[in-house]
Amino acid sequence: MSQIRTPDARRSQVVTTYGVGSLFPAQNASFMVMGLDDWPDGGPDVNEPRLARALRVPGFRQPPAGESKGRDVPVIRFPEIHFCPVCRRLGPVWTFCAWNENECRTCVAELVPSRFVLCCGRGHIDEFPYHLWLHGSFDGIRESGHQLHLDAQGRSSSLGDIRLSCSCGTTPVSMEGAFAADAFRNLRSCSGRRPWLGADSREDCTETPRTLQRGSSNVWFPVVRSAISIPPWSEGVHRLLDRHWPVLSAVPEDSLRDTLSGMVLPRHPFTIDELTEAVLHRRAALGEDEPDQDLLPAEYKALLVGRPEGGGKGQDFVCEPAEIDPELSPYLGQTSRVSRLREVRALSGFTRVLPISHETPADHVAHLRRDGTSWLPAVDVLGEGVFLTLDVERLREWEQCDFARARAALLQATLDRRSQDQRLAQWPRVEVRDLLLHSLAHALIEQLSLDAGYPSASLRERVYCGEDMAGILIYTATSDAAGSLGGVAAHADKDRLAHAVLGALARLSWCSSDPVCVESVGSGADALNLAACHACLLIPETSCERNNTFLDRATLIGTPEEPEGGYFSELLARR
Repeated sequence: MSQIRTPDARRSQVVTTYGVGSLFPAQNASFMVMGLDDWPDGGPDVNEPRLARALRVPGFRQPPAGESKGRDVPVIRFPEIHFCPVCRRLGPVWTFCAWNENECRTCVAELVPSRFVLCCGRGHIDEFPYHLWLHGSFDGIRESGHQLHLDAQGRSSSLGDIRLSCSCGTTPVSMEGAFAADAFRNLRSCSGRRPWLGADSREDCTETPRTLQRGSSNVWFPVVRSAISIPPWSEGVHRLLDRHWPVLSAVPEDSLRDTLSGMVLPRHPFTIDELTEAVLHRRAALGEDEPDQDLLPAEYKALLVGRPEGGGKGQDFVCEPAEIDPELSPYLGQTSRVSRLREVRALSGFTRVLPISHETPADHVAHLRRDGTSWLPAVDVLGEGVFLTLDVERLREWEQCDFARARAALLQATLDRRSQDQRLAQWPRVEVRDLLLHSLAHALIEQLSLDAGYPSASLRERVYCGEDMAGILIYTATSDAAGSLGGVAAHADKDRLAHAVLGALARLSWCSSDPVCVESVGSGADALNLAACHACLLIPETSCERNNTFLDRATLIGTPEEPEGGYFSELLARR
């Protein structure tokens, strides 16, 4: 009999791809990652005070790396229903073999996990109820006279070609219609099952469950929050204090100096006065922040101010202003070379069926542990990038023009209709500034992937949009081979950045899907884009903060009817 061995996954994947509650494929077997209650102590601590406070947790840990026995991320077998491709039987895995095997003892054939699972919008997941689908009820499900069989007719690959039958002689049925949103409305409600928190973990749920493919992307959507380390948290003295912060945060101020003097710290160049001042400064700064705060304004301010290379070790943030090409100076406010940055990404929950959005109720985000949260799994990655802002005066003038307001109104009308038709919570008002910045970020990612030699999937965006913010950061922060090689930061040079911006605008001035693309008033996922498609603005979803939504290249270059309406239209017209 064959033993099951699960393949390896990188630490970063345990946060973004194979996190708690997700399904992990292993050859012909399938496993679910268990909750944090069952994890070993975890790997090294990941320190990011701003992010920890925003998520209301004491800290983060890297997922265990499995260097020794018992240090792996725990998994359970899911789904339990399996299928033998030889005898065509369908049933729980223990009716075929032992729990740690994956062969049908009768046919000596490798078992295949059920292709289908049942999920609801509140994060619950359960086995597909084949007996209920065939018989219309659960009567007799445990009787020996009910052996299910699954056959493919071979005529096509459709669900209607998959026939489910039973040894009791009832009329076979096909799987056609099982994926309809209301297929189980009159059959059963959601079981509330949470197998990642234990075999018997359930909660009350009245949602109608939906059938999903076991390997489909909407079985598990991670809820990942990230933050960029900025001064003073990115400096050496604070990094030295990170591992001792749970203790230092509670030490009375009059005892702080003596406590620091008595602690055994690694060799460092700081005096006791500097350490004491750093602790007090950190307490004051964290005390000013409110939980669930928006982390972007502080990052934006740090990028504007910058931080030169200090020459010491342990500096995770280096950002220096760069000169702007005269041709771009009327449009850009500031550009900076971010030659070093650190990003922390933490998994705080997950959803099923639909990804996290403004409309997602709090109870639709599944928890990672049974009771409370003491820590969250996180990874930190190093990278580099380019930061730029738009000219504030020109931007405010453009925002008030008829063309810009009309573009925002088009998308707002689509959102209003969608909210009304589907009875969803109203989105925040569409801001044309946000459309412009987000579209520019996508255009630059596509261009920099050509100019800097990085695959576009290894580049990421960070859009800073608000009443006092108008900037974007394009950076690479990945743990694989396409990491921090300096290729993106080098494009902050005035000539290279001018080439990248002008090249991106030139590429957007014509799309192979025009005129359909540029005339679109509702495209992409849930019609949340205007003039944007895979031929011009859409990028890998791992690179985008918003699942490739809220994009419109017309805000950059105008439309055929109003070519002068875009923010950069005048620049293109002069070339």
